[in-house]
Amino acid sequence: MALPRSTLFIGALIVLAACEPTLRIEAPKEPITINLNIKIDAEIRVRLEEQAEEDIKNAPDLF
Repeated sequence: MALPRSTLFIGALIVLAACEPTLRIEAPKEPITINLNIKIDAEIRVRLEEQAEEDIKNAPDLF
């Protein structure tokens, strides 16, 4: 004797419901840190070097 389709369908739903994964959304325990170390040192050096060269040209006895 074969089982009716509705019984198989209900059985499949029960099995799938039992295997349903749990999704949890939780805040992290440690604070989120964003590291934004941007290297701008090169641009500052170029400006300082250009200014130093101009100062040396304008007043060679300064140094």
